Amino acid sequence: MTTGENVQAVTFALGKEVFAVPVSLVREILDYREPFNLPNGPDYFVGLTEVRGQGVPTVDLRRRLGLPSVETTLATRIIILDIPLQNGTLSLGLVIDRVLGVNIYEAGRIEDAPDIGVSWRSDYIEGVVREEDGFVVIVDIARIFTGEEAELLAVSASKAA
Repeated sequence: MTTGENVQAVTFALGKEVFAVPVSLVREILDYREPFNLPNGPDYFVGLTEVRGQGVPTVDLRRRLGLPSVETTLATRIIILDIPLQNGTLSLGLVIDRVLGVNIYEAGRIEDAPDIGVSWRSDYIEGVVREEDGFVVIVDIARIFTGEEAELLAVSASKAA
């Protein structure tokens, strides 16, 4: 990822792994509350979260990335994102272990995604930033959820509304 632009991102953790998403996608961050369960969704789909009168499809990002599930804690959050897609915008809730903060990453520090050495597909990775205590993985949320998956999540939300 060598766009030449600095990236302002919300950083969050899934276990010991640190991830980031651009602030421009983040609508809000909520304390965790159990989503309304909808049957027959993908295994990572945990249901709908009510956000200001709207049912937002919510997924467990750990499960979607193939990481083991964990019990929720007081630090567990749901990040509500508005993800631009080709045919509109998908509002999506991500269950994450904890929010770490908001950081600005200088363009020169952002490296391309590695091809090996990670437990998830590298095409989800927009870039990585080296920190003193490890790496921050900047994820491309739109790529994590393929067009077909995004459509399925949107349909699930509209049926429940």
